[in-house]
Amino acid sequence: MRASDAKEWRNAIESEYNSLMLNKTWSLCKLPPGHKAITSKWVFKKKIRANGKLDKYKARIVARGYTQKHGIDYQETFSPLVRLKSVRILLALAAQFELDLISFDIKTAYLHGTLEGELYMCQPEGFVSKKGNEQICPHS
Repeated sequence: MRASDAKEWRNAIESEYNSLMLNKTWSLCKLPPGHKAITSKWVFKKKIRANGKLDKYKARIVARGYTQKHGIDYQETFSPLVRLKSVRILLALAAQFELDLISFDIKTAYLHGTLEGELYMCQPEGFVSKKGNEQICPHS
């Protein structure tokens, strides 16, 4: 945060954090006995436009899920993806019926998924509650 663009990075961090709070992604609570909290970290990326100019600064808080052990901390993984065949069908239908296609980025699309079971994550660096470090964020 000592770089010349520190202000932009701070704005990106605050935007991500505010988005999480607005969407009620978590609430603070004590870690129940027998549970382990996953740590988190900030991931930063500069988004560049097709013409090479800087579009925006992007910050994401990510859980360090690699600290979990299969069969103990989690049972399965899931990664949404699209098949190329599906995209081709969509484009063919749009062309056949002369439809306009619009693409857009949903800033917090991943927040609309649901989790089964209990998952606890330590508070993001730089946003620890004044109630104390022992407070943990369960994802709901």
